[in-house]
Amino acid sequence: MTTAQDASGPTGFRLSQLIYDTRYRSITIQIVVLFLVMAGVGWLVDNVIRNLNDLGKDFNYSFLWQRSGYDIGNALIPYNNDMTHGRAMLVGLINTLWVSFLGCITATFLGVIIGVLRLSKNWLVGRLMTIYVEVFRNIPVLLWILVAIALLTEAAPSPNQYRVNAQTGEAGASMVLESVAFTNRYTAIPSIHFDRTLGSLDTALAPISLDFLAIVIVLLGSYFVNKMLVNRANRVQEATGVRPPTLWKSLAIWLIPVVVLLFALGVNPEEPQLKGFNFTGGTNVSNAFVALWAGLSLYTAAFIAEIVRAGILAVSKGQTEAAFALGLRPSRTMRLVILPQALRVIIPPLISQFLNLTKNSSLAIAVGYLDLRGTLGGITLNQTGRELEAITLMMLIYLVISLLISGGMNIFNNRVKLKER
Repeated sequence: MTTAQDASGPTGFRLSQLIYDTRYRSITIQIVVLFLVMAGVGWLVDNVIRNLNDLGKDFNYSFLWQRSGYDIGNALIPYNNDMTHGRAMLVGLINTLWVSFLGCITATFLGVIIGVLRLSKNWLVGRLMTIYVEVFRNIPVLLWILVAIALLTEAAPSPNQYRVNAQTGEAGASMVLESVAFTNRYTAIPSIHFDRTLGSLDTALAPISLDFLAIVIVLLGSYFVNKMLVNRANRVQEATGVRPPTLWKSLAIWLIPVVVLLFALGVNPEEPQLKGFNFTGGTNVSNAFVALWAGLSLYTAAFIAEIVRAGILAVSKGQTEAAFALGLRPSRTMRLVILPQALRVIIPPLISQFLNLTKNSSLAIAVGYLDLRGTLGGITLNQTGRELEAITLMMLIYLVISLLISGGMNIFNNRVKLKER
């Protein structure tokens, strides 16, 4: 085998060098592989076009502007069956994003707590958390979703069972925290209303509540003001070695503006009340959504708990001993010393769990929750007969969602990773 030519060797280029000369061999292999991939893609596209022609079909997405003709019971934006398949796809996409977002938040919250408790010196607590992890992660997530919907539809009482008995003055079923009612048809939860509302802004997508927009703006302002406060405290600490207290100031920055705004808007929580055969007031959430959310959250939390436990164990015990030597309590040691260092180990596998939860949300079709899979990849596909178009578009959407999640988490990972001097 010929190695790279040295300066004293014969000059001139020979075709054999493309294979035997290490200076050109890698480029040759890459070019050959590129042409093979292009040929494979070309053959696949040509084969698809030929088969579509044989069936008398073409490849287009005009069906997205046709009337859908079906209802969606869990629409978060205005929708009716006279709207287009594209609008139905958008409703399903928003449903997917909503349940995925809530699932990621809940699973992370539970996973961090369970992961920390698994390392507890209390034997009973540690064993109970171990049982939770082993049980939930070793049973398929679809079964947990079906278990959740079965409990809600079969074991939960009907709405009229919450009625107060006129003779005894007691209700047959009790509401959770006197404000949440689990029934076999839906889950009734409180809702928020404003007595002095700012109204809404009509857009092509959906009406935007100006009350909600005002709250978001206030919270963003609180975030930037609090960031300025923390940066100033860091500068003082670097200059003097003493960090000024910021806890109460941060709480005031976060709470006072939003509380004042809510008071000005006349916030009025409305609890569900049983009238007739159903609950009125508040919001009735479908059991399909609750079951999907619970199944995805509890299942993914078991994996996140193991990730958190591994991240904590990756931090040297000397860090804990040093924190104890400085007089820090165990809870503050975990929150201020251990977890910040463990994040560099936790974040990369946590990204995979968020991606898995988002893709597992497509199992919503098992409980009748119409997400992207149920609308574009289900009813729309069956009505229009555009299998190839619907599936490729759905794959592209899931790919974009996954890339956005991965990119966002990677940015956060770069912010928390150790900085080398």
